[in-house]
Amino acid sequence: VQLQASGGGQVQAGGSLRLSCVSSGRSFNEYVIAWFRQAPGKEREFVTAIGWRAGNLTYADSVKGRFSISRDNAKNTVYLQMNSLTPEDTAVYYCARPRAPYTILFEKREDYLSWGQETLVTVSS
Repeated sequence: VQLQASGGGQVQAGGSLRLSCVSSGRSFNEYVIAWFRQAPGKEREFVTAIGWRAGNLTYADSVKGRFSISRDNAKNTVYLQMNSLTPEDTAVYYCARPRAPYTILFEKREDYLSWGQETLVTVSS
């Protein structure tokens, strides 16, 4: 499967961006899709994930209340709406899919097999 992330860009603090992750694989609706990010000099960290079951979501504490993940299975796409951005959100963002369908919402990068290309988000103060 191929995942393609897009939507990154440069925005001022307090602004918003929406990232998209499009999957080329079949059975998209059966898989958890997650977003991770990696800031310069830091480890890749979990941001959010959306499950195959409606309403099954989880967020890192650092983005709760500001970021929102959703999916459109008809378009094989997951969205990450990012509001109230701060310079601390500056990072390259990746979407990822685990090895198997119908899993729980993993938050560790080693639980994800397929990774999309990065999209850069830069938030200026």
